[in-house]
Amino acid sequence: MRLSSLADYAVVMMAAAARHCGVRGGGVARLNATILAEETGVPLPTVQKLVSRLSAAGLIESVRGTGGGFRLSRPAAAISLADIVEAVEGPIALTNCVDEGRHDCAIEENCRVRPHWNAVNGAVRGALAGVSLATLSAAPKPIPLPVEVN
Repeated sequence: MRLSSLADYAVVMMAAAARHCGVRGGGVARLNATILAEETGVPLPTVQKLVSRLSAAGLIESVRGTGGGFRLSRPAAAISLADIVEAVEGPIALTNCVDEGRHDCAIEENCRVRPHWNAVNGAVRGALAGVSLATLSAAPKPIPLPVEVN
């Protein structure tokens, strides 16, 4: 399983926004797409596209005009990696066969695994939901060096 570049960029952008807005989110600091593109290295048109998707998903609030920009809509601790991925990719599903109305699998009639995919998808989503934006935006903790015993 691999995230698309857009989902990866959305996570990078949201982590940067969390650092600017503070871990409590909803802070007074507002970002604009140009600043976020410069800080993250994500191309400006991609930032603008993702701001639109993240805003539609309710993860960021956007204000147009002078003094406008965007900020997190809720605290970073209340936004999960799953929320961000789903805002860009749609519902987390490792296979298409669990989608309602999809019948494009050649082995669908005899497949004994299909009934289990929802549990697998739920486990993956649960793992991603367990990682908060606050964690992703925090400075990495140093890895302790091994202690030599003489």
